[in-house]
Amino acid sequence: MNACSPNRIGLLLLMLLLAGCEKDRLDEQVKVLCAKDGGVKVYETVRLPKEVFTEHGDLKFYRATQGENALGPDYIFVSEITEIKSGNPDLKRIAFRIVRRSDRFTLGESVSYARGGGDMPGPWHSSSFKCPDKEVGEGFLMRGIFRPQS
Repeated sequence: MNACSPNRIGLLLLMLLLAGCEKDRLDEQVKVLCAKDGGVKVYETVRLPKEVFTEHGDLKFYRATQGENALGPDYIFVSEITEIKSGNPDLKRIAFRIVRRSDRFTLGESVSYARGGGDMPGPWHSSSFKCPDKEVGEGFLMRGIFRPQS
């Protein structure tokens, strides 16, 4: 059987079609999950001295490499990635939560969903789909919770 036989071309077309169907199905699942609990939710804001913020409004004391202690001794930074579907393509739930250490109150949370891969193998980068596609993540969560004092 040569490389351009009808059987090989048909098999290649079928693989392309199936790969596209699985990606589309997962992209729809991302949209449904995102509509349920995606986005940034702030339950309480915290006023801090202006000196603890950078000129861009980020916290000077945030240390991403410190895990749950990334926000110092007063707050717990929780980062959770849950694999809903593994393989190629995959589907993940990405969640961040900030908890006040003194009373364990959740100040806010950020949730997004992402599909990665599901493409035909090749020299190109895999495609991805994320929802919500903007204003989500730990930076937006921190800016929503922590505000400079007036």
